[in-house]
Amino acid sequence: MKRHLFRLLLGTALVALLGSASAQTVRVGLAEDPDMLDPDLGRTYVGRIVFASMCDKLFEITPDLEIFPQLASGYEVADDGLSITIDVRPGVVFHDGTPLDADAVKYNLERSKNLPGSNRASELAQVDAVTVVDDDTVRLDLSEPFAPLIALLADRSGMMISPAAAEELGEDFARSPVCAGPFQFVERVAQDRITLERFEDYWDADAIAIDAVEFLPIPDTSVRLANLQSGDLQIIERAAPTDLGIIRDDPDLTLPSAASLGYQGITINIANPEQRDDPMATDPRVREAFELAIDRTVINDVVFGGEFIVGNQAVPPSSPWYVDDYPIAERDVERARALLDEAGYDRVAFELMVANNPQSVQLGEVVQALAGEAGFDVTVRATEFATALDLWEQGDYDAFQVGWSGRLDPDGNIHSFQTCEGNLNEHGVCDEETSRLLNEARVTSGFEARYELYEEAAMRYLPNRHVIYLYHQQLFFPHTASMQGFDAYPDGIIRFQGVTVD
Repeated sequence: MKRHLFRLLLGTALVALLGSASAQTVRVGLAEDPDMLDPDLGRTYVGRIVFASMCDKLFEITPDLEIFPQLASGYEVADDGLSITIDVRPGVVFHDGTPLDADAVKYNLERSKNLPGSNRASELAQVDAVTVVDDDTVRLDLSEPFAPLIALLADRSGMMISPAAAEELGEDFARSPVCAGPFQFVERVAQDRITLERFEDYWDADAIAIDAVEFLPIPDTSVRLANLQSGDLQIIERAAPTDLGIIRDDPDLTLPSAASLGYQGITINIANPEQRDDPMATDPRVREAFELAIDRTVINDVVFGGEFIVGNQAVPPSSPWYVDDYPIAERDVERARALLDEAGYDRVAFELMVANNPQSVQLGEVVQALAGEAGFDVTVRATEFATALDLWEQGDYDAFQVGWSGRLDPDGNIHSFQTCEGNLNEHGVCDEETSRLLNEARVTSGFEARYELYEEAAMRYLPNRHVIYLYHQQLFFPHTASMQGFDAYPDGIIRFQGVTVD
């Protein structure tokens, strides 16, 4: 962390000597280092932030969550809902100069479905075939109507990479990604920086006024803020809520924010890669006792200064998709102890994996203290975030404090995690009825009908507590006053269209 601070301060001195040549470089402080820079394989929130500068999508959203075409120029859904025809924006080229045409879109969607290990496969499960109609038109034939599809194509499933580069680089694509966004990849130094430079042939070049973007992973919130205040960074993500007073009082900083679409919670390993035999995995009464032992309001107040939103579901209480009939549990230590006694345990020990940043560690310690009063011996294991995701995927964990940055459609927050076939089902729970309900919600139109399906599914997976939802973030993006034109989005993604730096 000190190394980052020193290097950034040194960088400022060099910029002063070099004059205005680097004045249009924006340096972004990230809370973690992203995982693989491949839209089909990537899993991290910070990875989505980097992708937004490199990889345009078929569709995009406004800060008010309206969807509009980006690399697409329009689309039409068949009357029976079984096909969608997408017009591809003409004249777009990838960073390697190859054209983005209907063949490239077909390649990308088929890669997302079929690439081994693709985290997008379940998002596009209902896409049976992609047909090139002509150079600028593709048709997606569906196995059944699929309500969330356009929303999914406004995220990583809709990001377009160069087929030529993907074929040439193969498994090494993530080390040198080639997309069709405003900035092209220059270099990556793991745990240190990712550097992008402006792509001169970008299709919407008039919207981009800066020359380069550099992303720097700095887990310590205090160091991120110090570098922002000194001007060595222009913007940071996930400022510590306890620092918001300092930021608000600094006339050289601006603090835009948006309520997150996502959630944070604790995932408990039940059966990944196979059924486990520890108390947390085998007895739902133990998991219920654990939830009753913790206090969401205390976590929010102590760790986040009361700035976040307490919750107990994959969507926040303000969402129209929130299930009111499943209220947030109040802390009840006496009931928690009674449940442990009923299950035959005096004390239950397990390891809670958290990201190795101060906020996550503090959250783990608060959970540790609260749960300890009810009979849980929690060991907090701080782990570099990308490594933690690998361990999560491999099933090498007891419980993991992890979240999701959120999607427009509730399907994006629930399906991949709660269905048997979901790409992000790392707890290992498979309930066929839950899967049936969530799959039916994908093919059902109309809010009321879909809500009933999500409600019925929630009443099955929420009481099982293999994921214990805790809170929803208020997203803060403090930046220097010299940076103009930035908008905060509820999906938490940093976009540089329309941004300028004095």
